[in-house]
Amino acid sequence: MKKILILGAGLSASSLIRYLLKHAEENSWQLTIVDKDITLIKEKINGSSFAKAISFNALDPNERRPEISRSDLVISMLPARFHVDVAADCIDLKTNLITPSYVSEEMKCLDAKAKKAGILILNEIGVDPGIDHMSAMKIIDAIKNKGGVLTCFNSFCGGLLEPSSENNPWKYKFTWNPRNVVLAGKGGAAMFIDHGEYKYIPYNKLFSRLDHISIDGYGDFEGYPNRDSLSYRSLYGLDDIATIYRGTLRRPGFCYGWDVFVELGMTDDSYAMEKSNELTPRSFLNAFLPYDASIPVEEKFKRFLREDRAYLYDQFEWLGVFEKDASFGELNASPAMMLQKLLVNKMSLAKDDRDMLVMYHEFEYTLDGIEKRITSSMINIGEDQVYTAMSNTVGLPIAMAAKLILTNKTHLIGVHIPVKPEIYEPLLDELEENGIAFTETEVLI
Repeated sequence: MKKILILGAGLSASSLIRYLLKHAEENSWQLTIVDKDITLIKEKINGSSFAKAISFNALDPNERRPEISRSDLVISMLPARFHVDVAADCIDLKTNLITPSYVSEEMKCLDAKAKKAGILILNEIGVDPGIDHMSAMKIIDAIKNKGGVLTCFNSFCGGLLEPSSENNPWKYKFTWNPRNVVLAGKGGAAMFIDHGEYKYIPYNKLFSRLDHISIDGYGDFEGYPNRDSLSYRSLYGLDDIATIYRGTLRRPGFCYGWDVFVELGMTDDSYAMEKSNELTPRSFLNAFLPYDASIPVEEKFKRFLREDRAYLYDQFEWLGVFEKDASFGELNASPAMMLQKLLVNKMSLAKDDRDMLVMYHEFEYTLDGIEKRITSSMINIGEDQVYTAMSNTVGLPIAMAAKLILTNKTHLIGVHIPVKPEIYEPLLDELEENGIAFTETEVLI
């Protein structure tokens, strides 16, 4: 019997665990799932005899190493900063590892050791990164294999709401880690290539320099640029491409509204606000507006918006930024922490809400002197509050990759991401069988 160790049983693990349990009997798998909240694990395994729930400090090597030593495969759903430590243990104990997170420089440095140990450390195998890599490489390789030369690659992804759940003026609710949303784009300028020219967009302009796309049946979206598009040239074998750009999707209106938070300074996470535990939403907003005792906060905010952004006022009023009856803060909170708390109060998924994952690629290439464009889009809508679109699109690729490894359908060793056909071809086929499918259209330019 093959033994699978899963470290972490949060929201994104729901679909992962369901898939592995569904296929456990036919493949002789036994799951050991670790989380601080053992009740959470028991809910997810629902009495299955092919899984057991245990609780220990997965960040402590003395506690996790014995379990790794008894396993054929480890799946780490821990925060990304802990994956390297888990990977070092897996190398030492010669156990394969899967993580959904980006490959850090520290993880890259483990490649030779992983190869020497004869194990595979497969990273970036969720949705973004993950499905984005696989779906893009399928088309890129197909274009190259028939002799085409790629000139443009644009790619967007966004965790959004199914249209009937878009019941607020932002048309957005949190479907992933709220802190990551609040801090999106921090840490450096967005970098990409546009028709052979290097372009840079600083954080303070990130949410006002937008791209616009439409997807049949789902309407319009706006995309703001991700921080680093340039590194994908080497990952995808596109070192000489003239245009490469990756972005995050939101519904129209969100980004210009978010740009107001950026301009105010509310997304800053570098300092603690004085007496932050005493702040009301109104006093929090007022802390970033000029002092003027003669006019109310509402009027000061309207002046800050200026006439060209006056239409955004209703979005902020809906958020409750003018409420003054109760404090909502916490001690020594940064502006970003305060903003997150304000937003979570209004933008959390309701019981009947369903989320939606949107991915969109655009490729331009020349073949025999003819210019062509391929668009490829994927829409996945969540089932409920447990098996969300985010959980399905993160968890299913991980689970399917686990099956690939445990059934010896791949013989890769070392540190990898899913850009090779032996990984992406079977996974994309099975994802399509499970409702995660791309629609492709090709036209002459």
